[in-house]
Amino acid sequence: MAPKKRIFPRQKVCRFCADKSLVIDYKEVRTLRNFVTERGKIIPQRIYGNCAKHQRKLTDAIKKARQIALMPYSGPTQL
Repeated sequence: MAPKKRIFPRQKVCRFCADKSLVIDYKEVRTLRNFVTERGKIIPQRIYGNCAKHQRKLTDAIKKARQIALMPYSGPTQL
């Protein structure tokens, strides 16, 4: 039996560290929507690849945008 080759996934790079012009702001709902699932959950950093510093800022911005009703707390409701 031949030994299996290990496949290493590509290392994820923080989008905000790579591109310094991107700013995390609670008023920019378009950028925040990329980090939220259809159901309204915040995507974890291990999946998206953000660093811890930017993930914390991102989470705070999403929560602030939800608080002042720029973003919904949950996804679309089914009747």
